[in-house]
Amino acid sequence: MTTTFADLSLAPSLLQALTEAGYVQPTPIQAQSIPFLLEGRDLLGMAQTGTGKTASFALPLLHRLTTTPRPAPKGGARVLVLAPTRELVSQIADGFQSFGRHLNLNVTTIFGGVSQFHQVNALKDGVDILVAAPGRLLDLIEQGLCDLSQLEALVLDEADQMLDMGFAKPIERIVATLPKDRHTILFSATMPKSITALVDSLLRDPAKVEIAPPSSTVDRIEQSVMFLNAADKKAALLAQLETPGMGQAVVFTLQKNIANKVCAFITEAGITAEALHGNKSQGQRERALNAFRDGTVQVLVATDIAARGIDVDTVTHVFNHDLPSLPESYVHRIGRTGRAGRSGFAVTLCDAEQRAWLHDVEREIGRSLTVHTDHQWHSEDARNSTMRAPVLGGGPAKKIKPQKVRVRKIWTEEEILAAKAAARAS
Repeated sequence: MTTTFADLSLAPSLLQALTEAGYVQPTPIQAQSIPFLLEGRDLLGMAQTGTGKTASFALPLLHRLTTTPRPAPKGGARVLVLAPTRELVSQIADGFQSFGRHLNLNVTTIFGGVSQFHQVNALKDGVDILVAAPGRLLDLIEQGLCDLSQLEALVLDEADQMLDMGFAKPIERIVATLPKDRHTILFSATMPKSITALVDSLLRDPAKVEIAPPSSTVDRIEQSVMFLNAADKKAALLAQLETPGMGQAVVFTLQKNIANKVCAFITEAGITAEALHGNKSQGQRERALNAFRDGTVQVLVATDIAARGIDVDTVTHVFNHDLPSLPESYVHRIGRTGRAGRSGFAVTLCDAEQRAWLHDVEREIGRSLTVHTDHQWHSEDARNSTMRAPVLGGGPAKKIKPQKVRVRKIWTEEEILAAKAAARAS
């Protein structure tokens, strides 16, 4: 029997908001998660990006808040949602506001890169739902400006990325200030050992919902790779973007300066593009995302820090100008396309130095990418390379025997900054 939202025993005001938004049938992650959460069970949710995770926890939490009304605690919140990036924080808050449009509940966001003045003022009288990035939230807690001792529910969304970005210590410190008797929900797209440890420490007898195996990729996304020399990447990318019928695309780079250069190159060729990375102010990031959402901008060039904050259903293509140094990030990147039931394309540009990273990605997703050789930049040297990608700031890559390649963590500039921030906080 097909499940509808009306079958899930949600509050009438929530069903009204869903109907007005045109939602009738829940996605698999929603249909499986919401009943457990309405019962008050802790939950571990494993699902790819673009599967409707926000509604999976937002709807039952809004139901709880409206059916058990009480004043929000002064200086604190009833519900806390932690997310890794400013973009994702804003996206989740928008979801709560949309689903709860007929409820008398307030939603506040907290993240860095902007003045804390308005955030602190919003907290003074208490908020029902607080959506926050770990770094700024911990800063406010340690300043004595945020008290979460009366929190009722905690959500960790995209938990794997938060740990990848160096937020393990801040999360640990935040959780130490929370009441032990709380409802805890954790969502993650992948399940590395670090997430298993986090689940064991935070969740009590959790219900487990897994929509797709960890690190699997959406079947609707056609994944391919072009082997070429590093110097040819921008030209090959431009040729792809100029293909007739090309829709909106997200291009991922490893570093912020590369994102800026690629964006400038695309723009000079007459294609509307914006760069999105950690050096951009919050206003700049929001303007870029809004222009991309409304179709004013065709291409968004981003670093991994923004990978999970880009929720635009019309993205047809994802291009990896650079492979990610962490194979799990590949899954999050390509999840920007193939959303809302649509098909999508993910094209990776791989040079000799990043060949080892492609091997790690293919091992992570359990399949080989389709190789495109029918282009003028194809390089068999890149395809057969046994080089290891260099560490940022290090010397040139060295050729080594394939059997001696050792997989090790190689930090991107974004990850280094996040780790340094976490170290300062500790």
